[in-house]
Amino acid sequence: MTPKRVLITGTTGFVGSHLADFIVSKGGVEVFGIKRVRSRTENVKHLEGEISWVECDLRDGSSVLTMLKEVRPDWIFHLAAHSFVPSSWNAPQECFTTNVMGQLHLFQAILEVGIAPSILVVGSSEEYGLVLQDELPIRETNPLRPLSPYAVSKVSQDLLGYQYFKSYGLKVVRTRAFNHTGPRRGEMFVESNFSKQIAEIEAGLQPAVIRVGNLDAIRDFTDVRDIVRGYWLALEKGEPGEVYNLCSGVGYSIHEVLGILKGHSEMAIATVEDPARLRPSDVPVLIGDCSKFRCATGWERQIALEDTLAELLDYWRERVGSQSHDPTTTAMSRGTWQA
Repeated sequence: MTPKRVLITGTTGFVGSHLADFIVSKGGVEVFGIKRVRSRTENVKHLEGEISWVECDLRDGSSVLTMLKEVRPDWIFHLAAHSFVPSSWNAPQECFTTNVMGQLHLFQAILEVGIAPSILVVGSSEEYGLVLQDELPIRETNPLRPLSPYAVSKVSQDLLGYQYFKSYGLKVVRTRAFNHTGPRRGEMFVESNFSKQIAEIEAGLQPAVIRVGNLDAIRDFTDVRDIVRGYWLALEKGEPGEVYNLCSGVGYSIHEVLGILKGHSEMAIATVEDPARLRPSDVPVLIGDCSKFRCATGWERQIALEDTLAELLDYWRERVGSQSHDPTTTAMSRGTWQA
């Protein structure tokens, strides 16, 4: 039997690299990953020889068309995106070009090439935005009230997926994943930033003080490895045209997350608020209901948050330890972070 040809956009990123890990481990699948010239590939170095790489810039329609003519995938996992919420305030045009136009180029090229792949459009819980107290936990039918340029771009991707399903019959399944984390998580994201700071404190690279932003926000965290398993199930068992939440259903305040991480260190660590880590508007509470997805696929979260955070901290301990001798290493983690 001919192996299924699977294309992952955003393969070199945090989630894309974990999805590639999962798919490669299944066997019997030919995995194609998109990368741009000068893409950073440290997240996927361990997969050398396991993935077929194709150069493509989703912002360039002709580049996407050429790539799809070559790959002709059976399944597409569309993860590539401008995904850092705070920077979307400073560069909304770049955010929309990457997220919305990139997806439009992908859809139009699929129609032009004449293929019929199953397509996963990866959305975000940020699409829900302002959620009222009586709307918790959040179901897929909840109103979308996005509160950032990034969130608006993800709503656009979500609804474009539905529109191309209805208008052209593209086999699009949409997901709205709530917060997910684990090893390789970028340092600009709150729980990873805390982990890096703790690792730097333990290594003597910064004072025993963690710089924080809004600790009151409540988020629904899931291990990234559970999420990518869900992405596979979404195309394997999900219904085209439908949208599914992926989440744990449990809310943790950022203060609680910080407490769990500090509990994994023997250092006495203080906290100080850093105005640079606050954003113009913040979503106060995001707790999801994944019962629709569970019923459709049988998916369940398997990895506890405490275990995920312990692994994330160990990941940063290893990285900081390997960089501590480098005089160019930044001694303090600074800047806006994302919850």
